[in-house]
Amino acid sequence: MNPVTRVERALRRALSLLEEEDVPSPTLLRKAVRDAVLQGGGRLRPALTLAVSASCGDTRPWLAEDFGAAVELVHCASLVHDDLPCFDDAAMRRGLPSIHRAYGEPIAVLAGDELIVLAFEVIARSGEPRAAAQLISILARGVRSPRGIIAGQAWESETSAPPELYRRAKTASLFEAAACGGAAAAGADPRSWRAFATKIGDAYQIADDILDVQSTPWAVGKPVGQDDLLGRPNAVKQHGAEEAHALLRATLQDALSSIPPCESPAPVEAWVERVSWRIEETLRLSVEHRKVG
Repeated sequence: MNPVTRVERALRRALSLLEEEDVPSPTLLRKAVRDAVLQGGGRLRPALTLAVSASCGDTRPWLAEDFGAAVELVHCASLVHDDLPCFDDAAMRRGLPSIHRAYGEPIAVLAGDELIVLAFEVIARSGEPRAAAQLISILARGVRSPRGIIAGQAWESETSAPPELYRRAKTASLFEAAACGGAAAAGADPRSWRAFATKIGDAYQIADDILDVQSTPWAVGKPVGQDDLLGRPNAVKQHGAEEAHALLRATLQDALSSIPPCESPAPVEAWVERVSWRIEETLRLSVEHRKVG
């Protein structure tokens, strides 16, 4: 089955947990949570989980699917919170109104919280108690301070955020969780995948920095120019546009070179190719749209 199909199936299975109780959930909250998850998204992180699991033998594919869904739920939660007025105050996400614009700020806060709790419940319900404990720890590392996305969000509130720490907490942390969780789901050593995942996270953040400077809201489905507006680190501002593009290509190549010994690197190599294509295509569309605009 296609990895994206597997991811979408796992996400809908996770969301169905919100409907299974005898007491109905609040209508606005239920709609906001579903919109936050199902209104688009590249599903890169859960696809990475499945790719690493496949590269490590894929001994428990259902567990990789559940963990991939959990990582995506946390990622979606981070976007909902990131868009809030107290952070970016973004009006648009994935080309549609952000959750707080569509449902109000209180519901958006609760929707983000709901998604985080749901992510950990999905893993806990996996039916593999020992593996679930390991996977919960891996995901928690990708969420909590000092390495996780919460730390990344908190660095934005500091007067001077160390660029490397900020980028790795804000972006690389969930890619690391996705890769390490895929390995653990297949019974392999998750720690051996950290260097690869860190490189991928670095590359993705560099690409995001480039798009923030050189793209348009139409091309990326969210506001641009936020780093300059909010005084955040940005690879283009730090190195210049040409060097930032060169750094992106070099970092993606470093990631490929960092794939650890495994049964078959092909699934992960294919995932890196997909990410590279997605980044290049978005950059191409951004250039074209700026010319037309």
